[in-house]
Amino acid sequence: MLNIDEAFAHCAALSRASLGTTAPNPNVSAAIYSPAGELISDGAHDRRVSPEHAEVIALKSAGKAANGATLVVSLEPCNHVGATGPCVDAIIGANIAKVIYAVKDPNPIAAGGAERLAAAGITVEFVESFMLSDIQGAWLHRISTGRPYFIWKVATTLDGFMAADDGSSQWISSPESRDDVQILRSHSDAILTGTGTVLADNPTLQARIDGAAQPLRVVVGERDIPADFNINNEGSQTLLLQSRDLNKMVQALSDRDINQVLVEAGPTLGTALLKAGIIDEILIYQAPTLLGSGKSWLQDLGIETLAGAQRLNLISSQQLASDIKSRYRVEKR
Repeated sequence: MLNIDEAFAHCAALSRASLGTTAPNPNVSAAIYSPAGELISDGAHDRRVSPEHAEVIALKSAGKAANGATLVVSLEPCNHVGATGPCVDAIIGANIAKVIYAVKDPNPIAAGGAERLAAAGITVEFVESFMLSDIQGAWLHRISTGRPYFIWKVATTLDGFMAADDGSSQWISSPESRDDVQILRSHSDAILTGTGTVLADNPTLQARIDGAAQPLRVVVGERDIPADFNINNEGSQTLLLQSRDLNKMVQALSDRDINQVLVEAGPTLGTALLKAGIIDEILIYQAPTLLGSGKSWLQDLGIETLAGAQRLNLISSQQLASDIKSRYRVEKR
């Protein structure tokens, strides 16, 4: 018998592995199970490998074994012609008996897949999953708002400092936290920083993982960057936006159909993005150390009363060696 929790966990692992490789599409995963609940095949969308969607990949791998089987998919199967044909056609043609999906498709262009499958005599079941919705959250956000999902990554001491008074900041976070950041980079479509950070640190802003997808590097600010700086190497593409206009930056990334932007910037740019309502999530790696004074990760937000405080909603928290990694969704004002 099919265990839907295990099936969703399997799909979640597939979707996580394809993060950063699917934009402008969602990172959909699919798995096909026999009537006895045994895994037959699976698939995940990855534009580096193929334009085919997860359902089609899983169906091709299953072959005739898909006849009478159950398809579990992270997102409602699409019902439109894009770079490929509608996934619903492939599902119907494979004689799938039942489809279980975890997230409804909010895209009006592709929606209607569940109804189409039901009309063809396939049993269709929607089982909501926060886990799979969260993994596809950046794409869902872009579809609903028209702009990418912005995550501000911060490493701080327990008392909220990102650097000591002398400017030293390597390394506040643990090696395990820094490894986790490399995964986060590979899962993002773009990394955003300012000219101040580039000139001060000369970062590569690349995912230091073999075979990982490399995000677009985006630098905003009016200062020139020397041609021999790491940001200009051939490891990945770089977009230089010589402007402080944050709305133009958001539009430039929206025009590129980017799903997720990782902000790796200092307090000046990060605070400006937060005040402008652009930051959607704050990810904090907090080390069990105290400085007492130093460079805060956050600047003045112009808030004068407790009633006017910027509210955050905790998404998740986990321990990484000695550090605590916390994800917060920003409440929009």
